[in-house]
Amino acid sequence: MANKDALIGELKYESGLTRKMIERVPFDNPGWQPHEKSFTLARLATHVAEIPHWISRIATMDDWDFAVWGFSKQIAQSREELLDIFESKLNKAIADLQALNDEDFEKTWVVSNGSLMRRELVKKVAIRGWGFSHLIHHRGQLSVYLRLLDVAVPGMYGPSADEK
Repeated sequence: MANKDALIGELKYESGLTRKMIERVPFDNPGWQPHEKSFTLARLATHVAEIPHWISRIATMDDWDFAVWGFSKQIAQSREELLDIFESKLNKAIADLQALNDEDFEKTWVVSNGSLMRRELVKKVAIRGWGFSHLIHHRGQLSVYLRLLDVAVPGMYGPSADEK
């Protein structure tokens, strides 16, 4: 199996789980946050929806410098917008992975923030870390936000306490 086929299959599987989570995000209090250092609910949900773009960036670029390109400040204003962001980023990530061949996954990807940080990773490792693990990490945070807001949390790899 080609690298891209395995990654696309995994991305589609994880995206189905992510979609279940972001479909539950309430927008009646988008500025809610569990701690002053935490993202707001709407910003965290938007960040989760945007994460597939990291797969596209890794697939189509050899380096990313936050000092040059910056950080996203987008905040979805509704569940519909949130789902639109997610679907567009997901579809682009799948198309960008589809365009790669196995040799492309062995290339080096560099991420930096000016002179403050520099990481060099093989693209297939970067996709797993900056794409998949990043998505799963923040999706887990979002599940805690939902729990604290008394919103039923969907099961991910089995049923949640809200599903019998």
